[in-house]
Amino acid sequence: MSEEVKVSVKNLTKSFGDLLVLNDISFDVKDHEFLCIVGPTGCGKTTFLNSLTKLYDIDAGTITLGGQPIDPKKQNIAYIFQEYSTMEWLTVEENIGYGLRIKHVDPAIIKERVANVMEIVGLTKYANYYPRQLSASMLQRVVIARAFAVEPELLLMDEPYGQLDLQLKYHLEDELLNLWKKTGTTVIFITHNIEEAVYLSDRILVLTNKPTKIKQSLPNNLPRPRKVSDPDFIKLRNEVTDLIKWW
Repeated sequence: MSEEVKVSVKNLTKSFGDLLVLNDISFDVKDHEFLCIVGPTGCGKTTFLNSLTKLYDIDAGTITLGGQPIDPKKQNIAYIFQEYSTMEWLTVEENIGYGLRIKHVDPAIIKERVANVMEIVGLTKYANYYPRQLSASMLQRVVIARAFAVEPELLLMDEPYGQLDLQLKYHLEDELLNLWKKTGTTVIFITHNIEEAVYLSDRILVLTNKPTKIKQSLPNNLPRPRKVSDPDFIKLRNEVTDLIKWW
């Protein structure tokens, strides 16, 4: 992770009518940082991501990516939603290459990138399968591979593993970390699962309840690969839990 600031959020404020959701939020994300954001249910985590992608207009503040106002139409940003977002009429290989085709990338480059990410996430032998033929965990692999194939400057992830069982979740988290290390992408990952945040992150941002502010920013310097049974892992997990538990 470099010391260069990739994403800068200054005084971000967002309301829905009289309901103030995001209240003057400011923080930076470094280049190639894996930032996890946690907080109580309904505190505005998804609203924050939707503000970054301009799905929502913000009331006040600024958001920049690489020093420029954030704009998904001009910048290479990928977003993985909570729901599966594969296209049923396309094969695995075609789904993963979809974003590259939209960007009119050279077909030879598309073929190479798609092959590389399919190999990392274990989908090579399923290249010609359709989404209806895949399990839930494999569908999520397709979505993650598609996001990394475009080599985004910024990847936003909104609780992507919430519907999976624990064993599958850990396996996919390891694949995610492998892709992140290889591509150098900056990741902002929303989760309600504190153990997941400790397992994945370089840093954890803890949000308060609405109107949402940043309660604390915690560095995560645990060596990788991480073990959930490690005393230092448990210590950090408990620290984050206590921050969310007591208001």
